[in-house]
Amino acid sequence: MTLILEHVRAAALWQLVAWSLALNVVLFVASVALGELAVRLLARRRCCQPAAAVTGKEMALSATCVVLNAGVTVVGALLYQRGWIVVLTEFPLWRAVLDFVVLFFVMDLAMYLLHRVAHHRSIYPWVHRTHHDYENPRPLTLFVLNPFEVLGFGGLWLIVLLAYPVTWLGMTAYLALNLAFGTIGHLGVEPFPRDWASGPLGWIATSSFHAGHHGDRDHNYGFYTLLWDRLFGTAAALESACRAELSKPD
Repeated sequence: MTLILEHVRAAALWQLVAWSLALNVVLFVASVALGELAVRLLARRRCCQPAAAVTGKEMALSATCVVLNAGVTVVGALLYQRGWIVVLTEFPLWRAVLDFVVLFFVMDLAMYLLHRVAHHRSIYPWVHRTHHDYENPRPLTLFVLNPFEVLGFGGLWLIVLLAYPVTWLGMTAYLALNLAFGTIGHLGVEPFPRDWASGPLGWIATSSFHAGHHGDRDHNYGFYTLLWDRLFGTAAALESACRAELSKPD
């Protein structure tokens, strides 16, 4: 990783653009492909109705999302080159664990708040409604976003990195988990056990939790956990239709 960061620091702008675009295309393909595989393997565990056929608009929005995510990555790399973003390459393991925990909970809270703002009646029609036009999520829906929303979440991530020097391991672990949560949240099927919500890990956001938000826009704003929804009174139980789907035998 030290060698990779050295290459990033010395790279020309065109190289940063090419690398960032390639990386984000790979992440997009991996997320959608693994998500679709999960949907097929868990077809009997739906937590929402199946989505309609993919439209050209969805494809265009997802492609735009990938390009804009690449742009955010380029901006982050440029800030790293100038020393505004600090990524530590030498660190004890405890620091990487700490960074992961800090990023996880700080971003969970920040994205919860940003999500609430996106649902404000004066902002929702212009920014977030695009995502909610697709009430029955599928893996591709993770990337079907209004461009302003993509830039908003990307800008939030860059602000956190500007404020907090991070280890490469802690940052990489967080980004991997972020993609995993995003993919799981938009599967439309539930990979976790039926009694997950009543167990010790019931505070973790599941596919059913986010599918519930697509069906009820006033609840379930969290991304990784139910912590902030429960704290601020926006958590909702699974919809009856969702419970009915999950109650079917495997």
